[in-house]
Amino acid sequence: MKAISNKSKIVFLSTFPPTQCGIATYTQDTIKGITDVFGKSIACEICELVDTPNSNSTQAFTLNTKDRADYTRVAEDINADESVKLVHIQHEFGLFGGNYGDHLLDFLNVIKKPVTFTFHTVLPGPNDELRTFVKLLLTYSNSVFVMTNRSEEILIKDYEIPAEFITTISHGTHVVVYEAPETAKAKLGIEDRTVLSTFGLLGEGKNIETGLRALGKIVENTPNALYLIIGRTHPNLIIDGVDTYREKLEAIVNELDLHDNVRFINQYLETEELLEYLQATDIYMFTSKDPNQAVSGTFSYAMSCACPIVASKIPHTKEVLTEDSGILVDIGDENQFAEAAIKLLNDENLREEMGKNAFRKTRASSWENIGIAHMNTYKKLMDKSSDVKFSYPSIQLAHVKRMTTELGIIQFSKISIPDIESGYTLDDNARALVAICMHYKLTEDKDDLPYILIYLDFIERCQKPKGNFMNYVDQHNREHIEQNEEVNLEDSNARGIWALGTVVSIGNILPESITKKASKCLLNSLKWAESIQSPRSIGFATKGLYLYHSAVPNLYVAAIINKLNAKLLSNYEISSTKDWKWFENYMTYGNGILPESMLYAYLVTNKPIYKKVALESLDFLISKTYKGDNFKVISNNGWYHKDSEPAEFGEQPIDVSYMIQTLNSFYNAFKEPEYKHKMKIAFNWFLGKNHLNQIMYNPVSGGGYDGLEKDNVNLNQGSESTVCYLTARLIMENLKLSESKVIPLMKAKTGVAINQ
Repeated sequence: MKAISNKSKIVFLSTFPPTQCGIATYTQDTIKGITDVFGKSIACEICELVDTPNSNSTQAFTLNTKDRADYTRVAEDINADESVKLVHIQHEFGLFGGNYGDHLLDFLNVIKKPVTFTFHTVLPGPNDELRTFVKLLLTYSNSVFVMTNRSEEILIKDYEIPAEFITTISHGTHVVVYEAPETAKAKLGIEDRTVLSTFGLLGEGKNIETGLRALGKIVENTPNALYLIIGRTHPNLIIDGVDTYREKLEAIVNELDLHDNVRFINQYLETEELLEYLQATDIYMFTSKDPNQAVSGTFSYAMSCACPIVASKIPHTKEVLTEDSGILVDIGDENQFAEAAIKLLNDENLREEMGKNAFRKTRASSWENIGIAHMNTYKKLMDKSSDVKFSYPSIQLAHVKRMTTELGIIQFSKISIPDIESGYTLDDNARALVAICMHYKLTEDKDDLPYILIYLDFIERCQKPKGNFMNYVDQHNREHIEQNEEVNLEDSNARGIWALGTVVSIGNILPESITKKASKCLLNSLKWAESIQSPRSIGFATKGLYLYHSAVPNLYVAAIINKLNAKLLSNYEISSTKDWKWFENYMTYGNGILPESMLYAYLVTNKPIYKKVALESLDFLISKTYKGDNFKVISNNGWYHKDSEPAEFGEQPIDVSYMIQTLNSFYNAFKEPEYKHKMKIAFNWFLGKNHLNQIMYNPVSGGGYDGLEKDNVNLNQGSESTVCYLTARLIMENLKLSESKVIPLMKAKTGVAINQ
């Protein structure tokens, strides 16, 4: 029974699991990518391609490709569903009946919905009949997806397809948490082996025999080498129970006496298990022998798991595999395969660097980003594309917890591996304390309490006798004088006050000992806080003092808020002009905290001037960071100076997070719906509404990527970026709950699953 839904539907004509073939898996992964990012407003359905009648299909539609009448029937069925807005045909020669699969034309002549294709094979040098047929297919849609630049080039040159019809996107990849092969090997019990691997449905085209013959030479250099051949034989190649190809491979193993060095994993693995094997791989052997193979999912997956690769030269590998991420060799040349593998096996640093480079290259092609790329083309074809909305990913604390030791949260990470050498800062532990307090307020998950205590203890240890704080501690819990004597440590000190105020503000649900500790620290800092001069430091401190004062009204605290914001107001009066309503002659990072500080000063003192400046400066900030439905972060490449053009790119998550926090505070104060709308636009920056159309978080771990540059995402997931993303995500969750009036599930143990 189909669930009733008001979502727009996209129907995919494709094979689909449990059918075991590359296109079935590709379609399943594409749909998951689209659903993960847009499932709030889009539903994907399958018209399953089968070659025998199937009355037991669980899919919305079924097309028997050998029954010509079925093409018309299915098209009429799809036409009858008003919520179907688009049909996406996964095209491969041989999937459809007729000459070149021309029975598909019967479907296309009847379907009234917009249509697009993915061409999984683009044959170069077509004869006239093939060229004419492909051109005819595209007259029904004017839209086609391909997965390599080479395929696009062939369509344009050999088939005379206009470039504007073509969307080129990479083969999708799964996001994994980066780790060294040794870590993954331990999980599989092969930590004492040097691992080579290859995977996929086995068949002659995979040319595994080349890898085996190369292994004979590799073992002489690396006796503990283990070659994992992962995957079942293609079901179409097993005739009367006889698996001829596998028997051929086993004969080579016998011939070369490689029994101790080869392991056949004769299974169709679930994705998670497959990715674990790939993460345990020291070298991936891509041995395919089809010179016209346009794209390989197995090759893409290996790159995405940080495998250094030795690969046959096919169009896909030649286009993607540069010398910093692998080695290309001639098809079927076992000597070149052996030589390349031995070179990598003898140089651990080279392998590690190649693996990291391969990993970085494929982040842009994560299935989430592929979903975004598909949707950007779909919107041009669909009616009411404005109804497409981003969904929110689940709330994940895994990376925050991975970055945290008993001492505190570590400052930086190399991709997703915590960089213990970078030490710990008050800044990061204060931010982490704010975020975990927010999570605890949402869920009351008792697992948060040890982390709250770790970050709070760090702040307490950093506090000096005069109430101010040092900022930096190394991995051995030692203070470094030179890094704690910088001219301006006010920002980090003031963030400490913000975090302490946050703890006190949720004191009603925390153990009393935690609240008392935070309160004592904050009260000890007040004398120092009065002397703060830097605008942002005033903002951070004001936020903490306001949160404290809201929970424990205190006239001295109120007086400090007024005193600090009188200084900030003076800055505003000096710097602002008719066209520049700001507190300084430039805008740098974390700008939202300045209008927010004015707002808190108004809420505490009720002075109209604070309200006026709060609203004026926020409007000015919005005018500089919003362009329609796009949020544009102030670039850290020189910032934005008065009377000059703003720099571009160099966008950091901290600015997006602060903007969301500021708008949330203004929305809570004034209930102006536009603030809520602007929060959603800003959060979409994390979800892929940015100039690279890429997600800015790791959906598996909750890690936040460090920055959005001109041409790439900085994949390091330091604590600042991770905590800023988490903070923004938690605010959006609270906003969503307030809109739906849903009471949050308490004591969630593994993050909050969101299906918005």
